Amino acid sequence: MINKENINKKNEKKISFFNYFKKKLIKTSKNIGKEIINLFKKKKFIDEKLFNNLKEKLIISDVGIHTANKIINLTKKYAKLNKLENSSQLYEYLKIEMLKILLPVEVPLVINNKKKPFIILIIGVNGVGKTTTIGKLAYYFYKKKKSVLLASGDTFRAGAHEQLNVWSKKSNSFFVYNKKKKDSSAIIFDAISQAKKKQIDILIADTSGRLHNNFFLMEELKKIVRVIKKNNNMVLDEIMLVLDANIGQNSINQLKIFHENIGVTGIIISKIDGTAKGGVIFSLANEFNIPIRYLGSGEKITDLYTFNAKDFINAIFTNY
Repeated sequence: MINKENINKKNEKKISFFNYFKKKLIKTSKNIGKEIINLFKKKKFIDEKLFNNLKEKLIISDVGIHTANKIINLTKKYAKLNKLENSSQLYEYLKIEMLKILLPVEVPLVINNKKKPFIILIIGVNGVGKTTTIGKLAYYFYKKKKSVLLASGDTFRAGAHEQLNVWSKKSNSFFVYNKKKKDSSAIIFDAISQAKKKQIDILIADTSGRLHNNFFLMEELKKIVRVIKKNNNMVLDEIMLVLDANIGQNSINQLKIFHENIGVTGIIISKIDGTAKGGVIFSLANEFNIPIRYLGSGEKITDLYTFNAKDFINAIFTNY
């Protein structure tokens, strides 16, 4: 079944990533930016206690112990080489080092439409906001004048098809689901065939996310990957993992499991506005070096932005 519905474009506002996330990152900003700024205000001079307190602030803000150690070691080395005494000088360098961690994963998704469709497989555990994120992503591409087809490959969660169909209408996308087929790979196979026939630019495929049945979920995803490649000249353009910012360091384990089994090529971090644990982005970047494609917040269809490392750092540190 394929549905298509026009979008009401009125009252849309174009807001920069920085201005938007300066407001959305207030909780993370309080947990990282405010705490670090206050620390440097209290400690005017550089000593071992400053570094110990800084490390503690970073770990508490979900930057993670390995990444925190890296940042501390680099700042110590810089302070020693440059014979710094004033903590304000070190504060500016700290922001530079934190930016350096994020810059390698600031890799926007490039849609290559020399062949159609460009296939994006969306993976992630239940509850991370996968379906909502797919709707936002579809609308994001629609605004870039790309035709989009959504394949409802989550055959496990009750109501998943109905929810995705609603988002397809909101995002002016095509929608594919066959209630007679219970196999996700079969539904996605049909979606690829229809996308080719209609010369659709982008196909976004939803999947199940029952991580408590880890083995069976991974085997299902592996099968989907094989089916897509078989029906698309051995090409799967993007395997995108959705992570919930609220779970902090637990997202490290989720990424590790999915990446080892499936091979993640891009990350979307959802619900970034509702958490003080946004510091986990530094751990994700430092430990995996997988592109962070987008950040999502809220329930509005426009609440999805391409990740920008410099703006992210500025948004954290300029609220205070």
